[in-house]
Amino acid sequence: MAEHRIAFCALLACVLAACSGERLEPTPGDVDPAVIAALNDQILTDPDLSLQNEGSAALTGGIDHALPLVNDSPRAIDAAREEARALVGGRDRFRRLPPVGEPEAEVPLESRITITARAAYAGASEACVRSLDRGFIWAARMPAPFPVYPRGATQEAAGSDAAGCALRAVNFRTPVPIEEVLAFYHTRALDAGFSSTLAAAGDESILRGTREGASFALYARAGTSGLTEADLVTQGL
Repeated sequence: MAEHRIAFCALLACVLAACSGERLEPTPGDVDPAVIAALNDQILTDPDLSLQNEGSAALTGGIDHALPLVNDSPRAIDAAREEARALVGGRDRFRRLPPVGEPEAEVPLESRITITARAAYAGASEACVRSLDRGFIWAARMPAPFPVYPRGATQEAAGSDAAGCALRAVNFRTPVPIEEVLAFYHTRALDAGFSSTLAAAGDESILRGTREGASFALYARAGTSGLTEADLVTQGL
């Protein structure tokens, strides 16, 4: 209690000094460090600062606070759909999804945890995976045929242009239903000359294809709150 009273008195002195224009220099040990931190920290009224509190930092996985919120309003969903239609050339240009092939083994949990682990599971070489540079800028550097789904919220991204790699990997969320997301990438793949096959593995749908040494793989699943969550990996593009 005594320490708290000292801290309160020190804080009150600082406020009074600010009002009078007088600058007081507290002696070491006079002010509680927690009070100093509270005074110096930014007030979290700006949405961009809402992720600053890292009381659960062990769960952030190295996130750099760039995560956008997912806008799942009907208007936002319609806008995303319209942009997707424009990217494939119109509503009637979507290709019918291929039949689902034989069920595959569920992707191991350790291969889902990070986008770099997913890239390794998708077949990227160990050397290319080691060369991956993580950062949201790589979401903007996805190959032209395989962009992040329109208005999708990127959660994690990585890429490498090391010799022989040309590797990109991104995790994103969208409120657009999974079937429409799959149809978008299936259409983009075929239009770019890729093959495209569909498989089921546990709770995930896997769309993958190749073209002259290049490849793509999309792992999509129903995420929380009705969102579609997807990992997209491209190589050789």
